[in-house]
Amino acid sequence: MELRHLRYFVAVAEERNFTRAAERLHIAQPPLSRQIQQLEEDLGVGLIEKGSRPLRLTEAGQFFLAHARPLLDQVRDLKTMTQRVGKLERTLSLGFVASTLYGQLPEIIRRYREGHPEVEVTLHEMTTVEQLQALKEGRIDVGFGRLKSEDPSIRRILLREEPLMVALFPGHRLAERSGGLRLVELVHEKLLVYPKAPRPSFADQVLAVFSEANLAPDHVTEVRELQIAMGLVAAGQGIAIVPESVQGMHHRNVVCRRLEDKHAVSPILFSVRHMDRSPELENMLATVYAIYDDLGIPYVKESL
Repeated sequence: MELRHLRYFVAVAEERNFTRAAERLHIAQPPLSRQIQQLEEDLGVGLIEKGSRPLRLTEAGQFFLAHARPLLDQVRDLKTMTQRVGKLERTLSLGFVASTLYGQLPEIIRRYREGHPEVEVTLHEMTTVEQLQALKEGRIDVGFGRLKSEDPSIRRILLREEPLMVALFPGHRLAERSGGLRLVELVHEKLLVYPKAPRPSFADQVLAVFSEANLAPDHVTEVRELQIAMGLVAAGQGIAIVPESVQGMHHRNVVCRRLEDKHAVSPILFSVRHMDRSPELENMLATVYAIYDDLGIPYVKESL
């Protein structure tokens, strides 16, 4: 059994069709069928139910698929990390969601570059879902995102739980309040959520916060991005739920009020490939914690 057998089988299992799998792998269908047959002969068990339409896996096939995927992920990680070690120049490619740019991320990047000038740092704005795919494909080395998810090939470190705020037009009745607000006070407001795509996204996280409180907003409008949501709030076209750091955006026609509901928080997650323990990532994580210490931001320290 060779690595190509695992890769071919996973493609067939995911596509549930030999023709589509062959197209995905850029090979002809007859050689693909022979490779799967060779794999079954090598294992001594059937992996695919004969004559099933659409294609169905046997119990052994389902077991093999569950273990083949993480093995292929590890091989891909090993290739990416070895290529990085073999390069003369040291690089770190970082993905981030837009809202983290208004918090400590700029200071993290500035301080990291000062402490490690030999490392070339590149930045890429992308959603959390896009970050996870980019990590698997080796296009980025670390991601700063907000959505929790389970993926055996990705290590996720919770940096902190950031409080959520309500963004309002200054003339809004709730903006006149000096204290915090409750979710129950917002259900009849026109709620602007972002981004519209791809999903799941921060929009789903906001709606989940309402759902956890057994509430459902009456009016929900999806917009493309954070900046559009804030512009519409400034124009009096609705309200938005945003992370605390966003209140640092300089917009004179928007005021923010903290949500008092205890579960109204948004996680900031540090994502890396599961096997990656490179010095660049260790130093980046140490930089994050040093800044949190300086600012007195609560967090739970975790190492790679």
